[in-house]
Parts: sequence; C-alpha cells; structure tokens
Amino acid sequence: MQLQDEAISFNYQNAIAPTRADEEWKPNVELQMQHFVSSTRLKALMPQLMQVKTQVATERELVDPPPSMRPLDAGFIDLPDKLLVDQRRNKERSDLSRIQNVASRLRGEVDRVVILGIGGSYLGAKALFDAVRSSFHNELPYESRMTIPRIYFEGNNFDNDAMQDMLELFQATCVNPDDTRERWATILISKSGATMETSAAFRILRKEVAELYGPKSEMLHKLIIPVCGVGDNPLRSLMHASGYIDDEIFTIPDRVGGRFSVFSVAGLLPAAVMGMDVKALLLGALSMTKQFLEEPFERNIVLQWAAINYLAQEELNKPLRVMAVWSKKLEALSMWYDQLLAESLGKQGRGPTPITSVMTRDLHSRGQQHQDGRRDKIINNVFVKTTKSAPLAIGMSDRNEDGLNEYSRKTMPVLMEAAHKGANEAYLEVARPTTDLVLPQLSEYTMGQVMQMLMLATVVEGRLMGLNPYGQPGVEAYKRKMRSILRSQQSMNTQNTAVERSQPVPSAG
Repeated sequence: MQLQDEAISFNYQNAIAPTRADEEWKPNVELQMQHFVSSTRLKALMPQLMQVKTQVATERELVDPPPSMRPLDAGFIDLPDKLLVDQRRNKERSDLSRIQNVASRLRGEVDRVVILGIGGSYLGAKALFDAVRSSFHNELPYESRMTIPRIYFEGNNFDNDAMQDMLELFQATCVNPDDTRERWATILISKSGATMETSAAFRILRKEVAELYGPKSEMLHKLIIPVCGVGDNPLRSLMHASGYIDDEIFTIPDRVGGRFSVFSVAGLLPAAVMGMDVKALLLGALSMTKQFLEEPFERNIVLQWAAINYLAQEELNKPLRVMAVWSKKLEALSMWYDQLLAESLGKQGRGPTPITSVMTRDLHSRGQQHQDGRRDKIINNVFVKTTKSAPLAIGMSDRNEDGLNEYSRKTMPVLMEAAHKGANEAYLEVARPTTDLVLPQLSEYTMGQVMQMLMLATVVEGRLMGLNPYGQPGVEAYKRKMRSILRSQQSMNTQNTAVERSQPVPSAG
C-alpha cells in the first residue's frame, strides 16, 4: 500500500495569475496577469481536460484501432499492472521472473555490462541508473558494488573515438574469460531491429566479444542478450541466424512505443541488472496510473502538469519548457523527458521545445536568461526532498576569509533548499512562471511514479493539442536520407573500383 510520504507532489501556484483582490496592485502583478495561467482559463479547460482523460483511458483498451488512429502505442499505460499480475499468476514462467532470472545470472557471471540502444532503448535505463545507483558506481571496488556490474551505454551515436575508448578499456582490463571480474556482457536493445547506430555498434562489439570468448564459445549466447520488437524484425532474424531461439530473445510489446518503453524489458532488464527493485518501480508506475484514472483534477498530478504546461505553451506564448532538476542525479531523467516531449509533440510545426537545466549549476549560466531574458519559458522544477546520505555541514573554520562561518551549521541540503526557494521567489517577482514537482526521495518507487506521470501527461497534452502523441515521422526522415547517402557512396565506390580495374596496367620500364 502506498504511504503518503512516498507520493510525489506537484505545486503550480507560482504559475497561476493573481486576481486584483489577492494583493495590492503592483507592476509585477500586472506582468503576472499577462504571463501566468489564469485560474478562470484553467477552470474553463476542465471539460476538455476530462474529455481527453476519458479518451486516453479508452485508447488503452483498443487492441486493433482504426487506421485513422494509428499509431496508437497506448500499451504502456497498463503494462506495469499486467507484468505484476502475470508474475503473481505464473510465477517463474512470467515475463518479469524471466527478466529477474537473466539479470541475476548476468550479475553472477560478468563484471561489466554494455547497454546498446538509442532513444527510448537506453534513455530510460540511463535515467534509472543515474538516479538510483551511486554517481561513481563504476569506480567502486568489486566488493562495494555487491555483485552489480559496471554499466556502460553505447550504440547511441556514430562517435568513433568514444567507441574506441570503450574498446581500449575492455581490451586492457578484460583479458581472461575464465575470470568473472574480467568478463563483460551486452544487452542489445532495438525495437525496430534496424536502428543504424545500435546495429553498427553491435557489429563492432560482436567482433570484440568473439575474440575474447572465442567465435564458437557457448558464452556468446549467455552474454549477448537481444531485445527487439515482435514479428518480422531484422534483429530477431539476425539472432535466429546466429543460433538463438525465441526463448533467448526478449520482446518489447507491439503496442509500446520506444520512448514509452521504460517499464517494458527495455528498461526493466537493465534496471534488474543494476540491482534495482523492479517490482517497486512497477508499483510506483501503477500508483500513478491509478491516480490518473480515478482522482479528480485537484488530486491528479497528470492532469495538473498537462493543463498548466499546455496553457503556458498554447495561450501564453511560452514554447520553451525548462525542466530544472535540483539534483545532478536527475539530469538523465530530464534528458529522457526531452525525447519524450520532443518526439511526441513536435509535429505539424507545433510543440514545446524541451530544455534541461541542472540546478544550482545552471543558475550560473542559464539563470541570467531565465531571470532576465525573453518571456518564452515555463520552468518546471524537480526537487528531491530527502537525500540518501547524511547531510554534510559546512562547519566552522579558524580561517574565515570566505565568510562562511556565519553559515557553519548549515548543511548542503539546507543550502540547496534555500537556493530553490530563492530562485522561485526571484522568478515570481519578475513574473516568470514556475512549478515544483517534489520527490520525497530518490528510489525505484518514486522514479516509477515520476516517469509514468510524465508519459501520461505527455499523451494528455498531445490530445489537448489535437495531435497524435505516438509515432515519430520526423525522425524517420533523417534515417531515409542517411541510408540513401550511404547507398550512393557505395554505388560510386563500386563504379570507381570497376573503372580502376578496367585501366591497362602500365608496363615496367
């Protein structure tokens, strides 16, 4: 059962315009009336918002939608519940148990795991890794990591030097395949099975892993874990040709899009390898779905987030959406949201532009623009209430040239909270709208809540805009162009080779 202190909360009062009766009339109040969401307008949105809520709830039940509604990747909504119910009913034969068993085996057999994927095939796992595990997890000694392997993310770029750096690391540290601490494994994630960045990286890594374990070693099947979509899939065909059977290939459900797949095997298998409580993650997501489906607007964070951000973008001319995370451990979460928002709503010449800011770091760079620049932004703060470790105090010093002795009893969390409140007050004074999403702590349960909330809210906002939040036709355009360029280059190389071969060889002398 969810406890009150485990629930995330959302405060949007600093984005709501005052009324003349609220306080003495001042110039900044006039600005707030222009740039904050009107409570009257928010109230007027309620019928449309409730209609969209019903629409989204209904869409999740459509297994075979009409062509006009496709793509409809609403399967993510009920996925946490289905996985948990499946495990209760089918025990070891369930998908979740299979994920946990493979993850447990990997933790016992290797000390490094490379997660190959791009977009939704890695961003969710990266967000979970950064939030829940130590910031220096890979640097910790083997014993301190409690059998949890070092985690690396690749296959998300064509960056030659970055790939070579990782290969050199493995070549220098992984030379004895009989030593568990020198073994590494790969989780290969591609729903389409044809993503060029991931496929190219896998071909390079497959050569490396064959050299370490031997091209015909039985270890290859155990330490290369493929994850792909259903049906006719290039990655699935490749693995079949390599001797894999379907039971050795994990499948992302058909109605779960890549950027909505964090609670499928694409996110859960890496999370389980990282030693996370994946059931707590799913329970957090399930609690948010339940809140979305059952609670009124006043207690429904999904609807609140969607409504405030929708009105700021569509009616207040604020196309820039800043996610200001007040913890470096949440930067990857914000990058995950960047993709979710951009691919879902950046269509037909519309949609907000996501921006990630890490506080207080970026108060010393973007803070100037947020405070004093163009009025084209809404700032959504994400704040963690309780730290994992004991608060660190500044302390007293016999040298006080830095002037910190007066704050000697203050701790880092106290300073962070003061900076957060100070920034909000400064923004409020100059009519810059902000909201606060508060996490009680960084845990699997709270991350489950936050990520499900953001996915649901993005779908709701898309429906409010009259857009299909699923699919990403703009992304496919660059892929087509890239492949066309590569084929043209190959054709030209072939022609040049043929011409060279046809030239007579000059005689010696």
